[in-house]
Amino acid sequence: MSRTVYCQFLKKEAPGLDFQFYPGELGKRVFDNISKEAWAQWQTKQVMLINEKKLNMMNVEHRKLLEEQMIAFLFEGQDVEIEGYKPQ
Repeated sequence: MSRTVYCQFLKKEAPGLDFQFYPGELGKRVFDNISKEAWAQWQTKQVMLINEKKLNMMNVEHRKLLEEQMIAFLFEGQDVEIEGYKPQ
């Protein structure tokens, strides 16, 4: 049986993540407040960001940028902006 959370991104009850995907306090916050559906949407945006901005996950500054974008997307309602990309 999957667990249910009130998803802060979707603003509704939805199936929660099976385990904590991200480390630390932010990971706990995501696990407690973000649904599988919202996390999947973030992962799509994350891949776009990494590819389009040519981010290197070994670079601390690039990881920090990605984390800031994740917080803005999942908790602050800001969409990820990628130059030249127009959502359908």
